[in-house]
Amino acid sequence: MTAIKHALQRDIFTPNDERLLSIVNVCKAGKKKKNCFLCATVTTERPVQVKVVKVKKSDKGDFYKRQIAWALRDLAAVDAKDAIKENPEFDLHFEKIYKWVASSTAEKNAFISCIWKLNQRYLRKKIDFVNVSSQLLEESVPSGENQSVAGGDEESVDEYQELNAREEQDIEIMMEGCECAISNAEAFAEKLSRELQVLDGANIQSIMASEKQVNILMQLLDEALKEVDQIELKLSSYEEMLQSVKEQMDQISESNHLIHLSNTNNVKLLSEIEFLVNHMDLAKGHIKALQEGDLASSRGIEACTNAADALLQCMNVALRPGHDMLLAVKQQQQRFSDLREHFARRLASHLNNVFVQQFTQALLQLYSRSYFLSVPGHDQSSTLAQHSIELTLPNHHPFHRDLLRYAKLMEWLKSTDYGKYEGLTKNYMDYLSRLYEREIKDFFEVAKIKMTGTTKESKKFATLPRKESAVKQETESLHGSSGKLTGSTSSLNKLSVQSSGNRRSQSSSLLDMGNMSASDLDVADRTKFDKIFEQVLSELEPLCLAEQDFISKFFKLQQHQNMTSSMTEAEDVDGGSLSRQHSSGTLLPVSSEKDMIRQMMIKIFRCIEPELNNLIALGDKIDSFNSLYMLVKMSHHVWTAQNVDPASFLSTTLGNVLVTVKRNFDKCISNQIRQMEEVKISKKSKVGILPFVAEFEEFAGLAESIFKNAERRGDLDKAYTKLIRGVFVNVEKVANESQKTPRDVVMMENFHHIFATLSRLKISCLEAEKKEAKQKYTDHLQSYVIYSLGQPLEKLNHFFDGVEARVAQGIREEEVSYQLAFNKQELRKVIKEYPGKEVKKGLDNLYKKVDKHLCEEENLLQVVWHSMQDEFIRQYKHFEGLIARCYPGSGVTMEFTIQDILDYCSSIAQSH
Repeated sequence: MTAIKHALQRDIFTPNDERLLSIVNVCKAGKKKKNCFLCATVTTERPVQVKVVKVKKSDKGDFYKRQIAWALRDLAAVDAKDAIKENPEFDLHFEKIYKWVASSTAEKNAFISCIWKLNQRYLRKKIDFVNVSSQLLEESVPSGENQSVAGGDEESVDEYQELNAREEQDIEIMMEGCECAISNAEAFAEKLSRELQVLDGANIQSIMASEKQVNILMQLLDEALKEVDQIELKLSSYEEMLQSVKEQMDQISESNHLIHLSNTNNVKLLSEIEFLVNHMDLAKGHIKALQEGDLASSRGIEACTNAADALLQCMNVALRPGHDMLLAVKQQQQRFSDLREHFARRLASHLNNVFVQQFTQALLQLYSRSYFLSVPGHDQSSTLAQHSIELTLPNHHPFHRDLLRYAKLMEWLKSTDYGKYEGLTKNYMDYLSRLYEREIKDFFEVAKIKMTGTTKESKKFATLPRKESAVKQETESLHGSSGKLTGSTSSLNKLSVQSSGNRRSQSSSLLDMGNMSASDLDVADRTKFDKIFEQVLSELEPLCLAEQDFISKFFKLQQHQNMTSSMTEAEDVDGGSLSRQHSSGTLLPVSSEKDMIRQMMIKIFRCIEPELNNLIALGDKIDSFNSLYMLVKMSHHVWTAQNVDPASFLSTTLGNVLVTVKRNFDKCISNQIRQMEEVKISKKSKVGILPFVAEFEEFAGLAESIFKNAERRGDLDKAYTKLIRGVFVNVEKVANESQKTPRDVVMMENFHHIFATLSRLKISCLEAEKKEAKQKYTDHLQSYVIYSLGQPLEKLNHFFDGVEARVAQGIREEEVSYQLAFNKQELRKVIKEYPGKEVKKGLDNLYKKVDKHLCEEENLLQVVWHSMQDEFIRQYKHFEGLIARCYPGSGVTMEFTIQDILDYCSSIAQSH
């Protein structure tokens, strides 16, 4: 085993700077026995690493190879299986349990003892030694000599120690000095033994000779020990002194720490105080501006605005933790709160007074304007002519300009006191809704007067001449409530109801006019209506946009451009009842500032939609064709408003009104179709061009001029389709019912008129109907010609009908002359009955009959007469052809020629 240990040290561990301390020959338990070696090693370099290495002998040669190594610190337990009986089996608990069987119990015990010693010396960790004899562990460490384990037991553990280089050199020199060192080892050993004995003796003699020096050395050691004791006493005193100094230094260090902590706290306190002073101190000038600042002048408003912003910054400062518990901070916050309440109350009161002042001023201007409409003893139409009242709405730009100076203060009020902000908003809406209601109603009254040119003289503005007393009473009421944002507005309500009643009565007088026929008005009247209606919309649109823009800026409400919503209500006119919130005047719950703007506009301009509907109803009563103008104008304004903001009040309101206009347009079309169905014709006079055909021509001509480049061309195309179908159906119906005029004449004349109208107007959507009208006209012209012309050579026609019948029965044409009833003599007899004079007389009677049937408006007499001439010539040529085929070589001919027919027709036409 020693040789194996030496070989392993040389071949495996020395190259790795490791020393082999113990070795055991083992094999795995329970398997085919394959021997290997477990080695306990330590490294030669520090820090020392202790390992358990498994080494196996190679199968191919007589050398060893390293298989696996475990660090001893990873060993958890050693199980010797039995502490009493000898048992070669043992287990090592690394990351898993390895079961081994040693070649002998002694090797196992020596290996376990080495592991225990290495653990005690290098690891100092608790490795569990299970089933290991305590005697084995005690033998490993002699009693009372634990230092040997900790210090110098490496020699006892190390049974074999390799010679170093110097030792090897000395041995070689010694062996070179002896000739038998190699050849005779026993003699060499004996020689070495004798030399060793000589050296031992010399050493003993030397020791005995040096006893005196030893005694002297012992005395010196005793004296040195005494000196050491004295030094220890001095060191103890020094240590006590140093301990005192240490305690004093600790006290000084603690004192310095407290001073540093105090300085740090003072710096932090100063920082907090500076923060509070810098962020929660309001300048005296700002305080004075908030308490006494002039809210009427521009400089005062600017000072108040700056002071309000500074106050808001002080109140909204983000306090650090604990600041809100300071009494000074609480007092300052309470002071800020009192200043805010005082200034908010003062600002709200001042703005409420401004609202009242502007409302009163506008009301006076309104009464002055309305006074000219109600001068006693004057008709309003003449008053208009004399004073040339313009169709315009009052401009509120000066009022907006004055109020916008307070926009930043309103924003401040909104963020600090929303209750007062909401109260001001409500008051503004109340005042403005009444003002706009009066202005807009007067504006629409002027528009209605300009449209109709007359009103009932008995309906006067009875309350308007007393304007000063009414304004004074209302102003006093408003000023009396200026201190309260939600003060009483009963006088406003009374005055509004009173004047509104007068305006409603006057509006009803305008709407009581009889329904006027379209034929009673000329193009100038319709153009006048179109201009007035366009003027109304052009005045309303900037008014609403300006007010909406002002509301957004003054009340700080953002107008979000949301292009996803669309005016589906305006487009879908048959979608049932629409929600009309504008007329209710009540504010609905809002989810955004955009909705709030729309709700404010709804309340302020609640009268626009009803007034527009009344104006539309009046225009429809004046002339049903006015719905065409209104549809085009309203569509254009809705399209413009949608491009600006599809969800705005103006867009929604005009969209709702557009629904009404579209319904009136559809009603106009339906009425025309119904009038077509109800038309009655005289039984005693000829029909001519039917009234609804002429009305369609008028409608189409007017519509084409109005809808040129219009956005709603599709609605007109649909109306065209409905009307033309109605015209076609009812023309045929009247033609069937006509007694005086032949059916073909009614159809021919009216469809010719329709065809001419459509050809002239070039309506693209009615191309198919134009072709159909032309076809119907051509068919009925041919039918009438054939019917009226009949058989002018009646007997000749009957004769040749018989000839054609015989040919149809199979008789050859050249053999027909041999038939008794159709021989040449019978043919000559029939021809003699129609000389040229008789033919001309018959054609003259026919011309008079056609002239009696046809109307003068359409001027189709010559067209019909020419068609009859062509038809008569065709019959003549047909007879001549039959004579040439059936009676060849007979020499029988008609007593008149084609040239005679042309002369007859020409002379008849000229004579009439």
